[in-house]
Amino acid sequence: VFLRANPVLVLRDPEYIKQVLIKDFTIFAERQGTVYEKAEPMTMQLFRLDSVRWRPLRTRLSPVFTSGKLKDMFHLVLNCSDHFEKYLNETVSKDGIVECRNLTSKFTVDVIGSCAFGLEMNALKEENNEFQKIGRRIFRTTPKIMFRIVLREIPWIYKYLGYILDDHDVTEFITNITRDTIKYRKQNNVRRHDFIDTLIDLKDNPDKLGVNNVTDEFIAAQSFVFFAAGFETSSSTMSYTIYELAQNQSVQEKVRGEIKEVLNSNNGAITYDNIKKMSYLEMVFKETLRKYPPVMYLTRKPVRNYTFEGTKIDLRKGLQVVIPISAIHNDPNIYPDPEVFDPERFSAENMEQRNSMYYLPFGDGPRNCIGARFAVNQTKIGLFKVLMNYKIDVCEKTQIPIVHAPLTPVMLQTTHDDIYVKLTKLA
Repeated sequence: VFLRANPVLVLRDPEYIKQVLIKDFTIFAERQGTVYEKAEPMTMQLFRLDSVRWRPLRTRLSPVFTSGKLKDMFHLVLNCSDHFEKYLNETVSKDGIVECRNLTSKFTVDVIGSCAFGLEMNALKEENNEFQKIGRRIFRTTPKIMFRIVLREIPWIYKYLGYILDDHDVTEFITNITRDTIKYRKQNNVRRHDFIDTLIDLKDNPDKLGVNNVTDEFIAAQSFVFFAAGFETSSSTMSYTIYELAQNQSVQEKVRGEIKEVLNSNNGAITYDNIKKMSYLEMVFKETLRKYPPVMYLTRKPVRNYTFEGTKIDLRKGLQVVIPISAIHNDPNIYPDPEVFDPERFSAENMEQRNSMYYLPFGDGPRNCIGARFAVNQTKIGLFKVLMNYKIDVCEKTQIPIVHAPLTPVMLQTTHDDIYVKLTKLA
C-alpha cells in the first residue's frame, strides 16, 4: 500500500512478523518517526529513538522493570489502590453512575508518581490535579496537533517550524518536575533504586550511553514517555475491562469468585505472588487487550536491503513495514466473532493452537513495551478494588458499542465518547 506518496509493506503473516520483530530484529531495529531535539524535545524518548541511541538506553532502563524490582514496588501500588478504594467509597453517588476513564486515570497517575518518581501525585484527592490535566493534554486531539502530525512528515520544514507547534506547557512541566526531583534527591542523598535513580545515573555518567553529555531535556523525555504510556494505556485497559464486565455478568461473577478464592487462601491479603495464581483474571485481561489493543499498529524499517526468508519479497533500506495489531486482533479468521468478549480464547489449550504472533498488545522481541509487566500489575490491582467492592452494570449512559475516535494524534486507540457504567456497592 501507499502512505501518502511512500510505499509501505503491511505484514499479516505470522512468520514474516516474527522475522521482523524477533529473528532478524538487528535489521529491523528502527521505528518509523523522526526525533526533533530542538523543535520537539519530548521526541527524544525511548519509543522514538533511533536504534543506535535506543540500544544502550534500553539496556540501562530494563533493570527497573525486572520481576524483582516490580515485587519491591508492589507495596507502593497496593498503597495507591487503598487510596483508590477510599476514593470510590467517597465519590460513587447514589445512582452509582461513574465515568471510567476519569476514574481510572486518577489511580494510574498516583501509581506512576509513587513508583517512578517517588512523588505523591494526589490525583485521587484533587479534582483538578495538575498531573492528570497534563496527561489529558498529551493525548488530546485538536486541529493544531493534527497539523503538527502532518508537518512532521516534512522534516526539513518541521525542524525549523515545529517549535512553534510544540506543547511548551507539557514540555516545561515534565522537564521541571524531573529536574526538581533529581535535584531534591541529590541534595538530600535520597536513593530509591527506581526509575528516577536510573536517570540520575545516566545524567552523571553519560559514557554509559556512549555520549559525552546528557541534557536535561533528554532525561525529561524518558520521564515523559513513562508517564504518558502509563497514564493512558493502563487507565484505558482498566476502563475497557470494566466496560466489558458490565455487559458480561457471568464473566464478572467468575472473575470475582476467583479473586475471592485466592484471597481467602491467603487470609485476604493481596500479594505479588497471588496475582499470578489468578488464571481467569489473566484471561479476562488478555481478552481486553485483544479487543482493545493499546497500540493499533507497529512500525519498523530495515537498516539495509532485505529479502524475506524463502521468498522473493525484497525490501529496500528504510522502507516502512507496518504490523496492523488491531486488524490482526479483530480478524474473524484468527478470532471467530471478534466483537464478542470471550476470555476463553486465552485458555492454555486455545493459546497453544494459535500462533503467538497473532497476539501483540505490547509488541514482541527486543523492542517490545519495556513497562508491560508494570502495566499489567497496576491494572489488575486496580480491578481488584473495583470487583471486590462493587457490582458493575451498564446504565442509560453506557454507549454500546463503543465508537472509537476517527482521528487520534498517536498510535493509541481512543474512544469518541466517555465510558459510563453503574457501580453498586456489594454487601
